[in-house]
Amino acid sequence: MVYQWYPGHMSKAKRQMEEDLKVIDAIVEILDARIPVSSKNPDIDTLGKNKYRVIILNKSDLADPERTAYYKKYYEDKGFFVNTCDSRNPSGVNGSLDIITKACEEKIKKDRARGIIGRPIRAMVAGIPNCGKSTFINSIAGKACAKTGNKPGVTKGRQWIRLNKQVELLDTPGILWPKFEDQQIGMKIAFIGSINDDILYPEELCYYLIGVLKERYPDNLKQRYFKDTDMPEEINDIVKSIAISRGALAGGGEPDIIKASRLIIDDFRSARLGKITLE
Repeated sequence: MVYQWYPGHMSKAKRQMEEDLKVIDAIVEILDARIPVSSKNPDIDTLGKNKYRVIILNKSDLADPERTAYYKKYYEDKGFFVNTCDSRNPSGVNGSLDIITKACEEKIKKDRARGIIGRPIRAMVAGIPNCGKSTFINSIAGKACAKTGNKPGVTKGRQWIRLNKQVELLDTPGILWPKFEDQQIGMKIAFIGSINDDILYPEELCYYLIGVLKERYPDNLKQRYFKDTDMPEEINDIVKSIAISRGALAGGGEPDIIKASRLIIDDFRSARLGKITLE
């Protein structure tokens, strides 16, 4: 399957971002900690090359802690200010506001030198669809300011949220880039729900996921599906066995691979397979 997903509203959202950047001091980019490389939109690097940069590794509660620590240092070494975050938990965003302020210290000093006191930092919150931008904003603001949902495309337009006298955030719609050069990137983005499930082939996604789990997290796979029996060697047989054991059956009692695939993908998204990072 070729993953190609760039509807008209994303093109419009990108143009709006280009316009908004004229009044923005910093970009706070929300990444999904389970795919900390693939969830990074290269267009945001291009758009924000002259802005202060903050990266939030969101949904870190669902990711492998060792890999999250690795990628936190990875991005810090590249010059980003970085925080890890579980934005669904109000305390999970602790430190993020301080990180944003620290990233803009140079701007604050320049303002003071020019006699500008009390001008708030303006930060754009950006990222791919369903990475948790609006949930992050609501948690850091301590109230429901932005509409949220566990699917892509919930945020339709831009919205300013004033956190305090020092910081204002701009919520923006999630955008992808026009073409995935590496189809595995598209696959990983699909896993976290950033592409509409209706256009995907769940069995192809599932086979890829089982392959990754078999290689990197075999104990998680066994613990979830094969506690009392041996796990088959072949990926196709693994999916068939899970379909049978979970009652995902088609006519005649045959394994329903599509139904089983959706079940396995949902188990990954909800962390019932454990804390997993795909990169």
